[in-house]
Amino acid sequence: MKKKLLAVLLCMSMTAALLAGCGSTAAETTAETETAPATEEANAEDTAEDAVEDVVDAAADQADLSAASIAVFYYTYSDTYIASVRTALDSALDGLGVTYQDYDSNSNQTTQNEQIDTAISTGATLLIVNIVTSGSVDASQAIVDKASAAGVPVIFFNRAVEGDEDEGTVLGSYDKCAFVGTDAPEAGHMQGQMIGEYVLENYDAIDLNGDGEISYAMFMGQLGNVEAIYRTQYGVEDANAVLEAAGKPALVYFDSANADCYQVDQDGNWSATASNNYMTTNLSQYNEANGNMIELVICNNDGMAEGAISALNDKGYNLGDGSSTMIPVFGVDATDAAKQLIADGKMTGTIKQDAEGMANGIAFLAQNAASGKDLMDGTDSYNISEKVANKIYIPYATYTGE
Repeated sequence: MKKKLLAVLLCMSMTAALLAGCGSTAAETTAETETAPATEEANAEDTAEDAVEDVVDAAADQADLSAASIAVFYYTYSDTYIASVRTALDSALDGLGVTYQDYDSNSNQTTQNEQIDTAISTGATLLIVNIVTSGSVDASQAIVDKASAAGVPVIFFNRAVEGDEDEGTVLGSYDKCAFVGTDAPEAGHMQGQMIGEYVLENYDAIDLNGDGEISYAMFMGQLGNVEAIYRTQYGVEDANAVLEAAGKPALVYFDSANADCYQVDQDGNWSATASNNYMTTNLSQYNEANGNMIELVICNNDGMAEGAISALNDKGYNLGDGSSTMIPVFGVDATDAAKQLIADGKMTGTIKQDAEGMANGIAFLAQNAASGKDLMDGTDSYNISEKVANKIYIPYATYTGE
């Protein structure tokens, strides 16, 4: 059984005055807990996140961590979600009073490896790595070997270091290694459930050509990326399960000639530019005038959702003015930009990937490392993988702006 979220027990241990229901770190409800009003959940999120930050601040006050020299490697600065993690992590590390340096690997694994070599040679005492080549045992093991040879801890985050078939291989190879991220299938399952329910409730309005089927487009972030694979799979499968249980036909991919049933960012950057280019081309052939309009857009992240919406806007859709036709667009991350698009009536929903929660989890482990403790010391209240003891999961949550 997975352990309770860090925020719950931290709240309970800090003060009896905190509410017992502050366990969710998201302002939105999860698929299993959609009973509390949004305002109450927002307050719960603020309370939980403040509690985590207070604990980090308290730990920093109790120990001098100024001797720590931390190197933080981001797969790219251009990823909107990663940028939000960077902002939150910088703030958390500032609160710990440690010295740190951020590196932009610019989506190049060779560049990241060279940056890691440089950081180690110049005295880094901890490596925090958002690996470029997600899910690659070879790439992640090479980094672990570098850290092990130097005797410094390494914390991977956000992007998978190994696939399901190799789970624990890399993370179990070095006792000063840990991972902070998400349970990859969870976002796909939650997005698929959200999409299925929305389509079912609005079926006739979404079915623009009245053929009794919903035609969808799918934008995949990166081939081989574990998160992208599961989001692509379950975002459709789970939506279809909801529809078919209600007697509706499964979603139909808009381009019957595309056996993959997705369009991928060839640069692996999950970018708005890629989805905008694809969607603009798609709409030149698949449109209401031809009777084959794309009626639903599913994106692996909010950046790609932004690009797709921009292309729809150019054709007069999703203008948020109450009169233009709304093509449902769903993403993942709940970035500030996506939240604004939802508030403006241009986007339908997203799955929140908690940047602050991830940053706080990383900072907690970094504080352990800087204090000379085991990385996983004091993490009993985290959401820990059932299979890998040094793998921490930050939960997702649905977000529709309501």
